[in-house]
Amino acid sequence: MGNGKSDLLQGTLDMLVLKVVALGPVHGYGISVRIRQISREVLQVQQGSLYPALHRLEKKGWLESEWGESESGRQAKFYKLSAKGRKQLAAEETNWGRLAGAVQLILEAGK
Repeated sequence: MGNGKSDLLQGTLDMLVLKVVALGPVHGYGISVRIRQISREVLQVQQGSLYPALHRLEKKGWLESEWGESESGRQAKFYKLSAKGRKQLAAEETNWGRLAGAVQLILEAGK
């Protein structure tokens, strides 16, 4: 962590993947690029964490996928959010907001 980049906390990866996929169909590598770009280079997802997460989210029915051609002309699996995934993302965003607010209250205690 000395380089200023943060590894993702366990449990937040699924929510971030769902949010990024909600922006539009994207392949695995594109998800990691979007997370890095949107977080202004703070968050990065290793392939060893991302692909198991994608398989897990697809198995839960939160993501749907189909094969297509990537920008480089190679075959890639593109993911999109299912209706079930949209409901899950909304629930996770609400929960994250509560959690972040509670952490902020603790950090501000005694100031």
